[in-house]
Amino acid sequence: MKSHIHYETAFESYLREKQVPYVAVDEAKRAIFRDAKLKSFDFIVYSSHETNWLVDIKGRSWAPGGGRWENWVTQLDLDGLDQWQGVFGAGFRALFVFAYQLALDAPAPADVVYDASRSRYVFAGVPIDQYRQFARVRSPKWGTVNMPTRDFARFVRPIADLL
Repeated sequence: MKSHIHYETAFESYLREKQVPYVAVDEAKRAIFRDAKLKSFDFIVYSSHETNWLVDIKGRSWAPGGGRWENWVTQLDLDGLDQWQGVFGAGFRALFVFAYQLALDAPAPADVVYDASRSRYVFAGVPIDQYRQFARVRSPKWGTVNMPTRDFARFVRPIADLL
């Protein structure tokens, strides 16, 4: 977790406010697993359900009038998080949390909006097994993938539903 990245700071603030137990991952102290450097994730979140989450925050902006729920990630994000899920094993699943920063005048359902230090966010999650199943190459040049909008809408959930 990088404290200078407002999306991650806002998500951590959300977890604290909701009293959800978590560990922020310090990238500077990440472990090297089997001599392979794995792309780090941001939080280990302990759920009240059976599943605990390995969370990678993906910050995106949302603007009124023509905005979209962007959900692209890099292939390295996807592969690294998938490997971490294998390292942690049973009881842990990997989760992309898209932290959408809303424009102040952007309409959004109040029950999914989190207000944090003069900004508004919507936190929405997709488990990586579902993400991987429907991911399509977005940009070969940049190594990015995304889920088609229809599939993303089927699997994305407000973060409160997953915790």
